[in-house]
Amino acid sequence: MSLFDPRVLGAPSRGVRRERVESSPRFKDGQFHNTQPLASNMAGQPLGKRVSIIGEFFFGGKRRVPSIDIPVLDPRPAWAKPAETGLRATWLGHSTVLLEIDGVRVLTDPVWGDRASPFAWTGPRRFHRAPVAVEALPPLDAVLVSHDHYDHLDYPTILELARREVPFYTSLGVGAHLEAWGVSASRITELDWWEEAVMPGGHLSFKATPSRHFSGRGNGANRTAWSSWVLQGENHRVFFSGDTGLTREFEIIRANCGPFDLVMLEIGAFDPAWGEIHLGPDNALVAHEMLGGGMLLPVHWGTFDLALHAWDDPAERIYTRAVESRARMALPRVGEAIEPARVDDVDRIATWWRSPTAA
Repeated sequence: MSLFDPRVLGAPSRGVRRERVESSPRFKDGQFHNTQPLASNMAGQPLGKRVSIIGEFFFGGKRRVPSIDIPVLDPRPAWAKPAETGLRATWLGHSTVLLEIDGVRVLTDPVWGDRASPFAWTGPRRFHRAPVAVEALPPLDAVLVSHDHYDHLDYPTILELARREVPFYTSLGVGAHLEAWGVSASRITELDWWEEAVMPGGHLSFKATPSRHFSGRGNGANRTAWSSWVLQGENHRVFFSGDTGLTREFEIIRANCGPFDLVMLEIGAFDPAWGEIHLGPDNALVAHEMLGGGMLLPVHWGTFDLALHAWDDPAERIYTRAVESRARMALPRVGEAIEPARVDDVDRIATWWRSPTAA
């Protein structure tokens, strides 16, 4: 058996897909670019700093792997009943969320693989099991993929989801990966920023909105786009950040698309070396305010070791600051279904990440 399957890298855009990529105003010199340029990032760090960061990532760091058994709930009993308020979110780990919005089920950035890596034998490994198997998911109306990094676009998971007759919505260029892995072209909708697609029946729309990040799967940087997303149902509106750093464009999103009933923002994998391409807990609260509030659901933490901080630092920091600022927020356990309209005050959040008994 081969140690590496090259299909995991995906495929380049060709034909009409390539024409759409090249027509994007952000695609220049063979790459997508942020509209708000990055002043510094990992690649822009001095050589000594880069070596230090790489060494710390592979050999250092304290408490980067949990010493507790992360509580994982079975969400199927909750899913067996309709969302009473019309909006329900189930965090399934990292950035994977099952959204039930006005009767429509959407799965975001589905990752069931054991590692966030192109290799089955090495790379960041899951801290906890998935709450349910892919085949145990309820019927899905759509799958949303924000960008093509391994912890958001998972090859083995897409192979399983490709067997379902479910449409995919994603950023420009990412559709080539999906099609190469068995998703029919007719079920793939790629959007550039500010483009919108309405699902058949008109019950839910997807709008790709700006984010500040990058893309690539080891076969070329920034050849596909990255996006945040606005989902508009008949009665509710949701914002999903994908991966992003802080950007002035959040205020434009608020003006054009808000207000939001639920705001899902990434809080993990943060470090000064890549502070412009990931929010982290502090900037997530700033972004939440820029977007106009709504209930905050932190994602992109607690499943993989992707940074130098302690595994629970994102939750601890955002919890402490949210209590101070009285921000509306939920920090559910993996597999726990929540309805934003019924979330208690922030200081009543169960701090389950501190110990199993805290759950």
